[in-house]
Amino acid sequence: MAEERVMGTQEAPEFQPPSQDYKHASLMDEKLKKEKAIEDWLPITSSRNAKWWYSAFHNVTAMVGAGVLSLPSAMASLGWGPGVTVLVISWVVTLYTLWQMVEMHEMVPGRRFDRYHELGQHAFGDKLGLYIVVPQQLVVEVGVNIVYMVTGGQSLKKFYDTVCPSCTKIKQTYFIMIFASAHFVLSHLPNFNSISAVSLAAAVMSLR
Repeated sequence: MAEERVMGTQEAPEFQPPSQDYKHASLMDEKLKKEKAIEDWLPITSSRNAKWWYSAFHNVTAMVGAGVLSLPSAMASLGWGPGVTVLVISWVVTLYTLWQMVEMHEMVPGRRFDRYHELGQHAFGDKLGLYIVVPQQLVVEVGVNIVYMVTGGQSLKKFYDTVCPSCTKIKQTYFIMIFASAHFVLSHLPNFNSISAVSLAAAVMSLR
């Protein structure tokens, strides 16, 4: 009876609010989830959600491009001997630089260098690395974009003139603007994972 009275008079345990550490951990988990969701979509992502066939599309599209289209003309100008020699030397240089990029991609434990300027900053410092790498990138990117916009406009005009020779003539400038408009829209795709369909279409058209 005494034991029952003691048990009956026991007070219910007081409700203890979550500790500050628990709240902090929950907030951090929620923040990390949001950041992961953003990083999986944004171009600054370090996501590894791509499939191996995406790489096949991207590589075919990158290799079977303007460089390969100019190869017959270069071989005709150089001849078989010098042409093959230059081609082999270019292949060796490309393979060596590719090996360097692969080795440097994760050379620092716990960090991945996904961009050229990150390697430059690691090698030369935060400011000097940007000053060395970014201008060269801009020159290449702006030059390549201009060349491809002009080439794309010329191709569209040639297609238009071939398919409909009796139609109203349109200036090449307008075709360049049409191609540049499509170029502008596609440039907003955030990462390589999202352009896999574009790379597939480009690879198929290049091979055909």
